[in-house]
Amino acid sequence: MPRALAPAPAPEENHSQVVKAQLQLREMILAGEMAAGERISELVLAERLGISRTPIRAALMRLEQEGMLEATAGGRGYRVRVLSEADVSDAIELRGTLEGLAARMAAERGVEAPLLARAERCLDAIDRVLDAAGWGDEAFSRYVALNSEFHDILLDMSGSSFMQRELERVKRLPFASPSGFVVARSESPRAHCSLLLAQEQHRAVLEAIEHREGARAEALMKEHSRIARRNLREAMRSPETAGVPGAQLIRAGR
Repeated sequence: MPRALAPAPAPEENHSQVVKAQLQLREMILAGEMAAGERISELVLAERLGISRTPIRAALMRLEQEGMLEATAGGRGYRVRVLSEADVSDAIELRGTLEGLAARMAAERGVEAPLLARAERCLDAIDRVLDAAGWGDEAFSRYVALNSEFHDILLDMSGSSFMQRELERVKRLPFASPSGFVVARSESPRAHCSLLLAQEQHRAVLEAIEHREGARAEALMKEHSRIARRNLREAMRSPETAGVPGAQLIRAGR
């Protein structure tokens, strides 16, 4: 009697496995568990993660689209991509350009009071973190979470699902998220000053949106991304660069 075939996984299960593999692989790359230029073996990854090769293959394709991997010669596999400092800087600038457009759209279209109030509460929470005594890694981690939340709120303010999709795609590029390169060293006095400046810009952007000043809101958000680009340059020239997650993937210059 022929053996019954196992039921095919549901589409939801397949999607879940792909996302799980994608997140795990990205974390492994940024943690340095895979060296820059290292070739990726689907079979080894499948055994290591306990996931079948089909979702692994789909996850690798997504990571190539994000810029974390590149196809090998002949297109028969992938390897960890070596990023230039210029690549990362361009990704940050692209994110800043899109966020500027989102801020202008928010200002020109108007934002409902509850969403503005939510943004104000987020900035108040950032103020409390920055003003607290004993600044260090714990406070920095709290800042990173709140900073990401504020940028997400600004994106919601645009009222554009298309803009939201595009910005989410860009933020998945290596180091292009709002907190991807927010500072090089969280404990340094200069880092704290950098965050204070960023918070002043947060306030100014929100004020411009409230006053329906589209051009000003856009310009401020573009300028805001320059902080991350400056921090990238400092990190690449600092002996502490190895402490930045994923820094081993970046080479100085172009």
